Amino acid sequence: MTSLETLVPGQVSLAQLRRIYREAPPLRLADSAWAPIRASRETVDRIVASGRTVYGINTGFGRLAQTSIETARLAELQRNLVLSHSVGVGPALPDALVRLILVTKIVSLSRGCSGVRPDVVEALLRLYRHDVLPIIPSQGSVGASGDLAPLAHLAAALLGVGEVRISGQQRPASEGLAAAGLAPIELASKEGLALLNGTQVSTALALAALFESEDVFGAGLLAGALSLEAIQGSIKPFDPRIHAARGQSGQIEVARVLHGLIAGSTIVESHINCSRVQDPYCIRCQPQVMGAILDQLRQVAAVLQIEANAASDNPLVFADTDEVISGGNFHAEPIAFAADILAFAATEIGSISERRTAMLCDPSLNGGLPAFLVTQGGLNSGFMIAQVTAAALVSECKMMAHPASVDTIPTSASQEDHVSMATHGARRSLTLAGNVAQVVGIEAMAACQGLELHRPLRSTEAVEAVFEDVRGRVAYVDQDRYLQPDLLAMRDWVRDGDKPDSVLALLPSQA
Repeated sequence: MTSLETLVPGQVSLAQLRRIYREAPPLRLADSAWAPIRASRETVDRIVASGRTVYGINTGFGRLAQTSIETARLAELQRNLVLSHSVGVGPALPDALVRLILVTKIVSLSRGCSGVRPDVVEALLRLYRHDVLPIIPSQGSVGASGDLAPLAHLAAALLGVGEVRISGQQRPASEGLAAAGLAPIELASKEGLALLNGTQVSTALALAALFESEDVFGAGLLAGALSLEAIQGSIKPFDPRIHAARGQSGQIEVARVLHGLIAGSTIVESHINCSRVQDPYCIRCQPQVMGAILDQLRQVAAVLQIEANAASDNPLVFADTDEVISGGNFHAEPIAFAADILAFAATEIGSISERRTAMLCDPSLNGGLPAFLVTQGGLNSGFMIAQVTAAALVSECKMMAHPASVDTIPTSASQEDHVSMATHGARRSLTLAGNVAQVVGIEAMAACQGLELHRPLRSTEAVEAVFEDVRGRVAYVDQDRYLQPDLLAMRDWVRDGDKPDSVLALLPSQA
């Protein structure tokens, strides 16, 4: 049974968020969080009682911020805000992502800067605990003023409007509330805006893309080690002295891990005096390429952990001075840049992996292996078209990797005149990671074919363990067969295959 996770606002870790995304563990909010939530709500109540006009509490929104709203209609204002903003379109986000959105919204509201009642936070917790997940369309946010449209669908579920999934079954939101032991909420002043404002959708998408990219990175290192052994490549380019002379930290660590995976291999020892001077870049430059990617993944991880713990709605309530201050924390520019970096990183992992698959298939480069890794060539095509699939996916990734963060378009009658495009940029990066998982899976399958063609020579215990994991999923290709199920099984291997501790220690959310 998965252990209980305690959310401490401001201190939620990437490892916790990864478990929430992958495992849906039970969770609770730390006891220390409730006092700041109550204090911020009391500030809002005092402002309403005083009759002061404060944006977000008793005014309209966006370009309509100059319009004051009478106290008797503040609940209607909040409901209208949620309903009018529930304009998301496109495919619904998967349940794992909605869980991340719920949790990051709970954490944000619990920082004590949003002015919501504890009941609102408790309602969100109940949705998570009872596996009642609002159906949130994936399109409609420009990544500024918060992820307004998708978060409106989250908020609408609390009103009993829209639809939810109850343990995977689509039902009306009113039934979902009942399943969670809730009645529809009447939102108080500020609460609708607090629920809609914020970067939780773009952040959740980027977190998911990070977690998937980490898996692709780790599997890419293992596939690269398998490929090096399959072509009987040189271990010398992984000598730590080379990488220390440059000083790039990611490169140094990747070289150390790859050297540790291969050192002592009988395959390496079998060709120690061979005439080949150099291996292609896709083999010998793995530390330089994958090390640079690792550095970027760590930078992205740092940004996203901060954002997952952030108060990013507007205006913010500061209970210690009884102030409500309007700013722009809803602008998702940090996530936009992080999402673009993830797109670049995943594409490069796929690009170098596909080159290794092509090398394995090419008898002029593959160290004496048969063309396309099959013994009766001509009669059998072997891995010929699996490599073409990898090439097709990599080219698609290159097209998709165009940065989203450099785009903007004015909205809300130009009141919101510069936006981040973080949300679709992060969604794109998640799709990209899935493409590259397939590319890396194809390489690993091809490399294991090459290893088997070198039998009885064997690699190190670590590499042979990876080989056995792959062989537990796909068999040796002795003659052509229907290969698509094998490719899909290898895509799953990238995501859930066993990885050595030395590889896991590199990954920000798994270290």
